[in-house]
Amino acid sequence: MDIRKIDDGFDRWQELLMLICDAFSYMDGVIDPPSSAHDLTLENLQQKVRDEACYIACDENDVLLGCIFCKAEPATLYIGKLAVSPLAQGKGVGVALCGLAEQLAQQLGLKALRLQTRIELVGNHVKFGRWGFIKTAERSHAGYQRITYIEMQKQVA
Repeated sequence: MDIRKIDDGFDRWQELLMLICDAFSYMDGVIDPPSSAHDLTLENLQQKVRDEACYIACDENDVLLGCIFCKAEPATLYIGKLAVSPLAQGKGVGVALCGLAEQLAQQLGLKALRLQTRIELVGNHVKFGRWGFIKTAERSHAGYQRITYIEMQKQVA
């Protein structure tokens, strides 16, 4: 598996958008509010890559397997849109991408990784827990009276 940062020469925007949409599609009808992946367009995806560091994982044939977006905050590295192709799930792609994010956090002198996951996605809570993340907060999207997502953090060495 090859993991690399998206640079100015990247031209596989449609493929990246489809990867994210496919990876998040299982959430349709399960989470409320719906995933922000539905709001992604080619244009705002390109802006997101300009605003955040995005890394992609590809196989030996350069097939896109996964991606992760990372944004430095004062004390943490925020992980967003961690997406793994449904065909590649369970094969270590997510672990490898999170490992890269951990290295990036260390290089930036940040103490932890931070992510958000929907309250309904209990399987994700368990998976992230196995990867060393712990729940640090419960939050609600604007306009909701109930908890809609949790924040999790992983301390970095």
